[in-house]
Amino acid sequence: MNVTVRYFAGARAAAGIEEEPADAGTLGELRTQLVATHGERLERVLTACSFLVNGVAAKEETVPLPAGGTVDVLPPFAGG
Repeated sequence: MNVTVRYFAGARAAAGIEEEPADAGTLGELRTQLVATHGERLERVLTACSFLVNGVAAKEETVPLPAGGTVDVLPPFAGG
């Protein structure tokens, strides 16, 4: 296991799980793997999601994922 992926709100519903291990070297590789595993429903949600790698916002597909790290998948939240 390289990283732990944690899903929140709509991403959790689309993936059907709260968290899972993943083996990917970059954020882009991880996104590809998650879509291959969970399908089109999660793919649609991921287009609007933010990602935190060990608590730090990550936007670029080339962001490296640290071994043993955590990636949080956060869909947009409504509220005020």
